[in-house]
Amino acid sequence: MKIQDVLTYIEELAPRYYAEDFDNTGLLTGNSQDEVNGVLVTLDCLENVVDEAIAKNCNLIVAFHPIIFSGLKNIRPDDYVKRAVIKAIKHDISIYAIHTALDNAKNGVSYRMARELGLENISTLIPQKGIIKKLVTYVPDKNVEIVKEELFKAGAGKLGNYEQCSYSVDGTGTFLGNEESNPIIGQRGNRSTISEKLLSVTYLPHLESKIIKALFNSHPYEEIAYEISTLDNKYAHIGMGAIGEFKDELDIKKFLELAKDVFNTGVVRHSNTKVEKIKSVALLGGSGAFGIKNAIQSGADAYLTADLKYHDFFQGETILLCDVGHYESEQFTKNLLHEYLSKKFSNFAILCADAQTNPVNYY
Repeated sequence: MKIQDVLTYIEELAPRYYAEDFDNTGLLTGNSQDEVNGVLVTLDCLENVVDEAIAKNCNLIVAFHPIIFSGLKNIRPDDYVKRAVIKAIKHDISIYAIHTALDNAKNGVSYRMARELGLENISTLIPQKGIIKKLVTYVPDKNVEIVKEELFKAGAGKLGNYEQCSYSVDGTGTFLGNEESNPIIGQRGNRSTISEKLLSVTYLPHLESKIIKALFNSHPYEEIAYEISTLDNKYAHIGMGAIGEFKDELDIKKFLELAKDVFNTGVVRHSNTKVEKIKSVALLGGSGAFGIKNAIQSGADAYLTADLKYHDFFQGETILLCDVGHYESEQFTKNLLHEYLSKKFSNFAILCADAQTNPVNYY
């Protein structure tokens, strides 16, 4: 089993295409064609995590945060980033970072937070828009089902909870091939009139190359006419944050006690608010101040995130703003990845790192 086999499976859960532009996801060190001995899953890949990987014979570290975030001007062991990278390279350990690709994935970071808190009816707080693609092509009637099936196999026609979605319209196509053409239907030099169907399917952009390949492999024409456009729709299965609700309302004190207990944090910083009961809760793992307005617009009673600044809390009059800590909000990520990988791979070890990586301490 190659390291790349593991990475391919990870990217089925969280395709790198949906990571934020500022991010540095993917394979940061190592060779994807190496045989995998074991996988160590961690939130942060610090030097002590690399030490643990060495001790446990794991040559792939799957980390949430990328240890290399900005450019390195030298590889000297003079800070925590370079020390971890040097040791990983020296011991042939590959490091893969998933970060905002998993933030934007359905059932990713914020969804896991919501489940740990006990919420139900969970959905995406800030769905991405303008990512759904539409392919339109024109196929002879007798070949439509063949082309359609191959497009479906490549991932077209699948959106959310539905698969094999398409739309077709009857029409008539004409073409005239020159002396260098080799038409499958009709003869060169003569205009052909063919009964065709306009076939339309939607798809997600990380599948585009695979879908276009399927189109060209299954379509009978020598020259294939097709159009690709981007729809403006929001897509509820990709985006930041989550929102859900408790089965029963909680008063604020009980909610804060629950949040402190579930996220095992030294303190929950929160706003003053006019809200008296908590039913609907929005969540966003990591630095989530940018989602405050979305949480308010969603009608949530509380917004649970991290790294809120002093002035952010003034926005908490009509919603209870809660900061549980950056590490604390994302801590379940390694459990999520461990569970996901363990279902697929059983012929080598999938381990959760024991090393402590939270840089914040509470007194």
